[in-house]
Amino acid sequence: MNLEGRVALVTGASQGIGRACALHLARNGASVAVAARNAQKLDELVAEIASTGAKAAAFAMDVADEEQVKAGIKAALAHFGKIDILVNNAGITRDQLVMRMKRADWDAVLATNLTSAYLAIQQVIPSMLKQRWGRIINISSVFGRTGQAGQANYAASKAGLLGLTMAIAREVASRSITCNAVAPGFIETNMTAGLSDEFKQTALKQIPLGRVGTPDDVANAVTFLASEEAAYITGHVLNVNGGMLMG
Repeated sequence: MNLEGRVALVTGASQGIGRACALHLARNGASVAVAARNAQKLDELVAEIASTGAKAAAFAMDVADEEQVKAGIKAALAHFGKIDILVNNAGITRDQLVMRMKRADWDAVLATNLTSAYLAIQQVIPSMLKQRWGRIINISSVFGRTGQAGQANYAASKAGLLGLTMAIAREVASRSITCNAVAPGFIETNMTAGLSDEFKQTALKQIPLGRVGTPDDVANAVTFLASEEAAYITGHVLNVNGGMLMG
């Protein structure tokens, strides 16, 4: 999966799945713009990528802030000259039963997980249209398809990403730009590290492959969808869940 000459932008790149995506894309030849709120972690990631001989640059931004998204992507475009691959990975949780969920927690999750993807896509589309090539990859979740008690905001945001993916895929397909989603299942990240052992064991029983996933499992799928080998795939949801959800 040769990505030589391509430039990728990954949001939520400071840790977990986003960090793995940035490393895998760079390993396959892409230059990578990494974006997140934690500037220190971004700088460490850039240094790690640079140590392999690949190019990377950090752009600190809160994707829930429209002006920061616009300014950050404008800076990335100025630095690299273009963006070929966009990975909308940034995401948060604010879990609570819906009857007790505060409006602020609903708004925060939708802004970070869903609205940010719309904003980022809007900013990179002109670059992709100009060169008639692009890859947009949205990181959804198995819970965007199944729902999850206590995560009405999170499930709604991830389901919204699926609809956004298919709508954008239809809008830009004529310019050789694809838009796909990756829907991870139970992945071992900082976000899931705080879950109880009981919850983890229950989840494990629902996974036919018998193990939780890793950020690398997701990053491999993202790298494939970003490649020329996936040129005839668009509007698709690629499940990376060990069989947790089939069909």
